[in-house]
Amino acid sequence: MESLRRFSALVGADLLERSRSRRFWVLLALMTAATWWSFPPAGADYLVLAVNGRYRGLYSSAWIGMVVAMLSIWLSLLGFYLVRGTLVRDIETRVWQLLVATPLTRGAYLLAKWASHMAVLLLVAAASLLVGLVAQWVRAEDRVVDLPELVKPVLLLAVPSLALTAMFAVWFDMVPWLRRTAGNVLYFALWIAILVVSVGSSGAQEGGAPARVAAGAADPRGIHLVQESVRALVAPDLGEPLKPGFCMRCGLGSRTVKTFAWRNWPLGWADIAGRLGWLVAAVAGVVLAAPWMDRAGARVGTPRQAGASGVGRRLRWLDRLLAPLQASALGALVAAEAQRSLRLRPWWWWSAVAAAALVGAMAPTAVAAIGVLAGWMLLLDLYSRAALHEQESRTGAIVFSSVGAGRRVLLARWIMLSALGCLVNLPALLRFLLEAPASALALLAICVSLASWALAFGTLLRNARAFELLACMLAYLALNGAPALNVAVDPLRTALVHLALLAPACALAWWGRTGLRLR
Repeated sequence: MESLRRFSALVGADLLERSRSRRFWVLLALMTAATWWSFPPAGADYLVLAVNGRYRGLYSSAWIGMVVAMLSIWLSLLGFYLVRGTLVRDIETRVWQLLVATPLTRGAYLLAKWASHMAVLLLVAAASLLVGLVAQWVRAEDRVVDLPELVKPVLLLAVPSLALTAMFAVWFDMVPWLRRTAGNVLYFALWIAILVVSVGSSGAQEGGAPARVAAGAADPRGIHLVQESVRALVAPDLGEPLKPGFCMRCGLGSRTVKTFAWRNWPLGWADIAGRLGWLVAAVAGVVLAAPWMDRAGARVGTPRQAGASGVGRRLRWLDRLLAPLQASALGALVAAEAQRSLRLRPWWWWSAVAAAALVGAMAPTAVAAIGVLAGWMLLLDLYSRAALHEQESRTGAIVFSSVGAGRRVLLARWIMLSALGCLVNLPALLRFLLEAPASALALLAICVSLASWALAFGTLLRNARAFELLACMLAYLALNGAPALNVAVDPLRTALVHLALLAPACALAWWGRTGLRLR
């Protein structure tokens, strides 16, 4: 009982700390709004969780629970960036050493961290279920509330999926090089890969039971299981072949919505065991991390923090390049920010910047745009943490003690980030000025926009992960041909959009500066 009390106290303390953060309430608001949006009225021009692009279930408790469970796919992405970091905090403050000095074992300590992650994620999922119940009553297609059918999809689909997210949050906090920006980028890529595998497994419709079991074993999100259930219960009544997968958001166009009854979700024991298998795998993954806890805890701090003592590359060329800025107070501050940031860059970073610049200068336009994007992503940790230096080093009281220091520091960092965004892509910028002026304008606009939004996110949320997630999502869209950060796709429109968003970004950064003592 004493061990259980210590375990519960650790989980409760973490839960209270997370629930008081601004990030938690932002995510809660986003997920509840997305849940309400997922149950459009009958006359809406879109569908959520549609079969064959125009079929959906009546808004019964069973279908409400199914939609909320599928929305947890997004929670498995956003929730990772919310819950991770508590283990890193304990390691860097050496609190974990005090905790494991008690009878609480290392395995129990990591399981408590995992359980606190799960508690936060399940709180958000529970709020989505409540919104779903309100939508069921308001839409009034089937007002019979069936709590077991409402909760069943969340328990069997969302909980195992979120358990894996919580496990990854523990592991990414333990591995030193995954604790910050690199881990945030890698998890986004991992989430995309898992989603692609899950969607691909939903196409395994033929081949009998062995093929279906194999597909379910490669489906941590449960998409294949839902697809097979729809195939068994609904496909005979559709009157047309069932296409693999689902449309999470479908525009109807000239098509009309058709509904089908979905009042219960029958499952076999094999299906339930398969979903529980993913939950057991997540718990086992946390337990297996326990033997490495001491080694992970011994790695405290980051190269950035180590360089704060003055250790870094000399970069004499940088001193000569920045020398003209020393003539003014603001210029000297910009030079100091640039020197502090660039001296700590490892050799592979400089090599990667050179490679990206070479691609931007010599490759075809479409490929050059990818090189430009790579240059910006290499600056992602500088962008995301530009407003957090004093918070992380606890030097805000000194740095911002003089009148107007916050204003000058914020402006200097905005200038430094904007300039670095252009400099890493200078060869591509010069090329586009000659060959495609609209692309050059888009490149300049994005450089200034990224710097502004990075400072806005940092000052408002006091955390780097939100901007890193946004940048990863925009980069993914750009790689798939969207104009978000792609200077080769509709560059004039891209430039105008980023320039239009510049004013609100600067206003938010200026307003949020007080939260970081930038006065």
